[in-house]
Amino acid sequence: MAHTKKLVDAAKKYDSAQLFSPTEALGLVKSLAAAKFDESVEAAIRLGVDPRKADQIIRGTVALPAGTGKDVRVAVFAAGDAAVAAREAGADIVGADDLAAEVEKGNFNFDIAIATPDLMPMVGRLGRVLGPRGLMPNPKTGTVTNDVARAVTEFKGGKVEYRTDRYGNIHVPVGKASFEVAALETNLRALLDELLRAKPAAAKGRYLRTITLSSTMGPGVKVDTNRLKPEVTV
Repeated sequence: MAHTKKLVDAAKKYDSAQLFSPTEALGLVKSLAAAKFDESVEAAIRLGVDPRKADQIIRGTVALPAGTGKDVRVAVFAAGDAAVAAREAGADIVGADDLAAEVEKGNFNFDIAIATPDLMPMVGRLGRVLGPRGLMPNPKTGTVTNDVARAVTEFKGGKVEYRTDRYGNIHVPVGKASFEVAALETNLRALLDELLRAKPAAAKGRYLRTITLSSTMGPGVKVDTNRLKPEVTV
C-alpha cells in the first residue's frame, strides 16, 4: 500500500504522457527515486520484432561502461584449471557436481551462471530449475565458454544480459539512482547501440518503438525516440 501511495505521489510531479529527451528522462527518474535504498534504474524498450518467430528473438549481452552499481554474484560450473582460473578471477561460487547438487536443492545464491562447454551436459539437466530464473548458461550470452576468467571479469564489471520477452520487450538495468545522469546516459547509449547492432534482418518498420525509464520504486518516464542522438536510427 505504501509503495502504491509513493507511486501515485511521484506521478503527480510530472506529466506521465509527456515524452522527454534521454537526459531529461534520466534526470526525472533520479528525482523521483525516493526510496531509502539506492534504487536501480531500468530501461524497458519495446522493439519492432515478432518474438513468435525464431529469427526475431533477440538475446545477448552488453557491457555497460559505467557499470551497474550492483555487486553481481557469479557462479561458475567448472573443474580443474578452469575452476582455479574462475576463483582467481573473483567468482563467488565455483564447482561441478557439488554445485549442481546445491542448485537441485534450490540454493540460488548467485545472479549469473557460467559454465565450461565440457560441463554443459551436466548443467543441461538443471534446465528446469535454472531456465525459469533466467540463469541457464548460453553460448549466445558468453556464459558458456572455456575462458571463464574473462567471463567472470566482464560480468563483475558491468556486463548484463538482455532478451526479448514474448511481447517484444526487453528490460535491462542501466545503473543506480545514485549515478550521475551522464553515467546513466552512457550506459543507455551502450544498450541502444547494442540493440541496433542486434537488429534482425527480418524486422520490419520502426525498430525502437518505445523507451520507458524508471527506478525500482518509481513511475515510468517515457523517452522521445525522435530525440535520441543523431547516430541512432530507429
